[in-house]
Amino acid sequence: MFKLPGNLKVLSLILIVLGAIGIAYGFMTTPSNTEEVKEIVAAQQAKSNELRLNEDQKIDELHQSGFAEKSRQYSDEVDFTKDQSKLDKALHQLKARPWAATFIGAFFFFMIALGALVFQAIQHVSEAGWSPLLFRVMEAIHKYVLPGSIIVAIIVLLVGTYFYPWMNPDLVAQDEVLQGKSVYLNKPGFIVRLVIYLLIWNVYRHFMTKNSLAQSDMTDYTYTKKNYNISVVFLILFGLSESTMVWDWFMSMQPHWYSAMYAWYLFASLFVCGITVIAITTIYLKRKGHLDFINDSHIHDLAKYIFAFSIFWTYLWFSQFMLIWYANIPEEASYFVLRLQNYKLSFLLPLILNFVFPILILMSSDFKRIPWFTEFVGIVLLIGHYMSLYNMVVPSTVGLYGSFGIPEIAGLIFFLGLFILIVGTALGKVPLKPEGSPYMKESENFEY
Repeated sequence: MFKLPGNLKVLSLILIVLGAIGIAYGFMTTPSNTEEVKEIVAAQQAKSNELRLNEDQKIDELHQSGFAEKSRQYSDEVDFTKDQSKLDKALHQLKARPWAATFIGAFFFFMIALGALVFQAIQHVSEAGWSPLLFRVMEAIHKYVLPGSIIVAIIVLLVGTYFYPWMNPDLVAQDEVLQGKSVYLNKPGFIVRLVIYLLIWNVYRHFMTKNSLAQSDMTDYTYTKKNYNISVVFLILFGLSESTMVWDWFMSMQPHWYSAMYAWYLFASLFVCGITVIAITTIYLKRKGHLDFINDSHIHDLAKYIFAFSIFWTYLWFSQFMLIWYANIPEEASYFVLRLQNYKLSFLLPLILNFVFPILILMSSDFKRIPWFTEFVGIVLLIGHYMSLYNMVVPSTVGLYGSFGIPEIAGLIFFLGLFILIVGTALGKVPLKPEGSPYMKESENFEY
């Protein structure tokens, strides 16, 4: 039986405590009035003008005499410290930053667990013969679905207009587009759908895991058949609920903007992150001597999934960006204009980490069999998908005032500690080798 090592348990508790302190710091240091906003904006403008001066000097050293006037003109254009409505908007966005940092950390680890749940459901429906030996690892990871979904739901319910401008009745009264979308984007409907999402994901997870554990004590395959049946229903409901969840929790942050590929885009991140953590956890446990029945072919297959869905994610990233950029429709292009102008690094970095990196390393079949290679690529991918999630949330909520500092790091390490503690504890509650599956012999003798 596996037992969460004391050093990992202590590490997880330290991460939780430090993360909680950092999250509290993020909320405590947000500006409380527009006078503080003026100071922040003034500091940002001074830095921006200094960078602009250096850039213009490099571009055209022959026109130094005219730059001061040009720089002052630019400063006047962006200086809105005398416009009360813009100051109020800036205050609102700055207050949204700690909420955004906490939400990103919470959702990132929740989506890892949800990805592992979906991956196991697919194994049941496809009646895969290679994967049953990995079921206890998958079940330990998606043990986090319940606490993770509840935490995310609480944040989403508390955040209000900091994330979702359509929750502001005064704004809706002045906006014809939001009035037209109010049939769907309204608070009662939002809450009802949220409850439905949590019920679908957690009820399935409960019964699927219960059946999987019960199968170990059976001589027939009753519970395997039950898991097949409920997994078919779950995958249909998941497809619907994941799509509307993305519309509700992410796309409605910019309610004028829309993309038919957005739900697929987040699903690709969710799925590849779930598989990646399954692979990293499996390699860790095998190294510690707890999964001797897992062979290199199992690791190879997990790495193939990681590679394949990294390509799938890239296809969605490029297709969404290319189609919107080429069409150049203002309602669609606004999403990318904000990110390319003010968040270029967080916009382009995921493409390098989530596509260029895995395609260079995981293309080789031999490399997929090397555990530390898969671990290394997996960690890089997780960083890339965290940045992708950051890019989805921060520009839409914090606007021009996004950055990466203590609140963001705190949100990440708090939920990392919680995730390690819950998953590690779950791994120690049941034997790591499943029994009773009709595909167990095939899984034990699996060879690619």
